[in-house]
Amino acid sequence: MQLEPGEFLSLLTDEEAAALRAAGRPRRWDRGTTVINEGDTSDWVLVLLEGRVKVSSHTSAGTEVVLAVRGPGALLGEMSAIDGSPRSATVTALEPISGVVVRDFPAFLESHGRVAVLLMRLVTGKLRDADRKRIEYGAYDTTGRVATRLLELADRYGEQTGAGVRVALPLSQDELAGWTGSSREAVSKALRSLRDRGLIETGRRRVVIHDLDGLRRRAR
Repeated sequence: MQLEPGEFLSLLTDEEAAALRAAGRPRRWDRGTTVINEGDTSDWVLVLLEGRVKVSSHTSAGTEVVLAVRGPGALLGEMSAIDGSPRSATVTALEPISGVVVRDFPAFLESHGRVAVLLMRLVTGKLRDADRKRIEYGAYDTTGRVATRLLELADRYGEQTGAGVRVALPLSQDELAGWTGSSREAVSKALRSLRDRGLIETGRRRVVIHDLDGLRRRAR
């Protein structure tokens, strides 16, 4: 099991991780399954062990806004489990996933003080990331936002090849549009622009970044 660096489970000691697993039960979901529904009220959290999910919300007009893509080691649903409020987002499996469902998560935190402090740091990091994305929406054009998201995926999931950094995209163009606050047509145009510059090459649910430095300059 390869955990994503910086995600919740990767920060725990072996003893803490074992205690967390013991407090829950294993579950698996198929690709495309809705794991958590926005608006639901429930008290459990999911510790993701394998696969990737998208975290999204819908506007009053029904448009999907992708908030994040999360990978192995991620903690999902923690805010509702802690404060009892309805789920603030929907979590959908982008590929087959497995994880551990933990009920009464606050009780686990009460008996593991160091983990509670780590969780506070992670929540703060999520708030900072949300602030950064709001700034991007106001300061960057669509191509800049698409370039930024491709760089994020390359940093987290990229594989170095002879042609460049290959990323198996977990998102469709519609989902990438929802992640960049753009229309599908604008994302298609942005990808075409990046291809024409020789920065990337695209295929079905994959992208190869030929020029990381050039993509970083375009993102800015």
